[in-house]
Amino acid sequence: MGLYNARKMRKKRQSYRWSDKDYKRRMLNLKEKADPLEGSPQGRGIVLEKRIIEAKQPNSALRKCVRVQLLKNGKQLTAFVPGDGAIDHIDEHDEVMIEGIGGADSGPKGDIPTVRYKVIKVNGVSLKELVAGNQQKPTR
Repeated sequence: MGLYNARKMRKKRQSYRWSDKDYKRRMLNLKEKADPLEGSPQGRGIVLEKRIIEAKQPNSALRKCVRVQLLKNGKQLTAFVPGDGAIDHIDEHDEVMIEGIGGADSGPKGDIPTVRYKVIKVNGVSLKELVAGNQQKPTR
């Protein structure tokens, strides 16, 4: 009798789990479907334009970002360019490598609204190295 009840309860619990939003999203792979990187940790793309985004309140700053078109699926996204003067090392039509910016649940981080990605490489060279002056950007 106990086994029958346990099986019945387990089935009932499984059906109730679908009302949990996080469980449903996980089971239907909705995060991967909506993600421009399609679940990958990093992606390559071509810079379409440089743009400036204002920081959210209470901060006041102009955050330097670039609009990128991914090579793998053609989707466009905005990526933050970290580092003092780093935006000067990036030109239109450069190939950049991007990764998640590290916000909660793959969302934006800090005071930059709607920006979920950051640039880590430009034409195959680390952005940190370019900013530090240790390496020069190769011409394509």
